[in-house]
Formats: sequence, structure tokens, C-alpha cells
Amino acid sequence: MPDGDVRKVDWRSKGIRRVKSAEKSCDTPETLGMNREVAISGSRTGSTALWAGTNRIRPNSRTGAHHHGALESVIYIISGTAHMRWGDRLEFITEAKAGDFFLVPPYVPHQEINASATEELHCALVRSGIEEVVVNLPDLEPVAEPEWVD
Repeated sequence: MPDGDVRKVDWRSKGIRRVKSAEKSCDTPETLGMNREVAISGSRTGSTALWAGTNRIRPNSRTGAHHHGALESVIYIISGTAHMRWGDRLEFITEAKAGDFFLVPPYVPHQEINASATEELHCALVRSGIEEVVVNLPDLEPVAEPEWVD
């Protein structure tokens, strides 16, 4: 409503939308090794610009290689320690701990890894589009020893 009279907007129905934890849905494209749940999307909540949800990765587990097409992604580490591999052959790797963020540019092949043998990795996800886009890359052959990037 740029430059409009906001007093005419029905903010009760067009305002804040709460999504309770129990209302998240697994009705989203799957990636091997990850439990992704959607909370906010165009189809679920009427979002016009963003998708948001969570994911959980079991101890000592990793996701399959994938990317999210033209969408930019932000991953916030709620709990645990994540290793993120990326590149055409997942040749780069870095680490994030609880409270840290990853920014994943469009089309970047990547793989999330739970660095802990005992603790679940729990993350919040936000993408720059209103619906989930997941392109799994099952034929990607990762390098044996990725380069650590700080």
C-alpha cells in the first residue's frame, strides 16, 4: 500500500498471520537425509514474497546434494553444528553453530551435514520465493576432500 491510506485496510484479516509449530507441514519436496517442514508459503498463508520453514538432520547424517533454483536461501542454525558443502562437486566446506547463519545464493549445489554424532541439527529456513523449489542432484560426484573456507 505505498502512499495509500492505510486506515482503509482491514488489518484484522490482512495483518499478522501466526503459524503455530503444530501447523507446519511436511508437504514440501523432499531431500534425502532431511526432515523439511513448511510454515510460510504462498499456498499455505498467502505470502507474496517468501517461503519459510524448518529442517532437522539426525546425528551423523547428511542431506543429498541439491539446489533451490533461482531462489536465494537463508539458513539459521537453531541448535547443533552444521557443516555446509557447496560447489559443482561439493568441493568447498564451512561450519556454522547455533546462532550462525548461512546465505545460499541461487543455483548453488549444496549439502548440509550434521557435524555431531549425538545431537540433532535444527535449522530455520527462509527463501526468496513463495513456494519451495528443490532440485535434487543424485548424480553429483563430490570430491573426496573438500577445501575448508572460513
